[in-house]
Amino acid sequence: MEKNRRKVIVGFLERAALGLIVADVALFFAVLRPLRSHIASKENSYHYSLGQTLQRQKRLDRLQKIQAGFPTADQQLQKFLSSHVPPRRHAFSDATRMIRELTNRSGVQLDSVSYKLIAEKKEPLERLRIDVTVEGPYANLMKFAHTLESAPQLVLLRDFTFSTAQGSNVSLRLGADLFLTP
Repeated sequence: MEKNRRKVIVGFLERAALGLIVADVALFFAVLRPLRSHIASKENSYHYSLGQTLQRQKRLDRLQKIQAGFPTADQQLQKFLSSHVPPRRHAFSDATRMIRELTNRSGVQLDSVSYKLIAEKKEPLERLRIDVTVEGPYANLMKFAHTLESAPQLVLLRDFTFSTAQGSNVSLRLGADLFLTP
């Protein structure tokens, strides 16, 4: 009898243990696993939102620095325009004076100078097209081009054309744009 009782108790305990294992597996797949994946997705969402917030904060800080620099940038732009960009009413005389000074400093002979005002509606500055033909030794021509390009006025060199001249001299035809305030 005791053996039967033991068999019944052992069988009952085995079934109970097996039931607990099945319930544990079912609970794992029904509750714990979806809960873990939900928590992981929420953590990923949180970290993504945190990263986006940090990026936006950095962008906001940069924009605030830029905005803080606007008053000084406007002052610097006005200073640049007043010191490097001549007004239109003085443009031709300033350009002529500048070309004559640079040719004298560079040691080249000025052959011809022509001007053409180009005023486009899309641009904030007007351009004075200057075509210069000078003659002299190659080194002096390069010195002239360099001093013209690095002049205090806002000058943009457009084209160079070298040709032979009398003797050992070379002729340089140079196109440049001098920017002007309207």
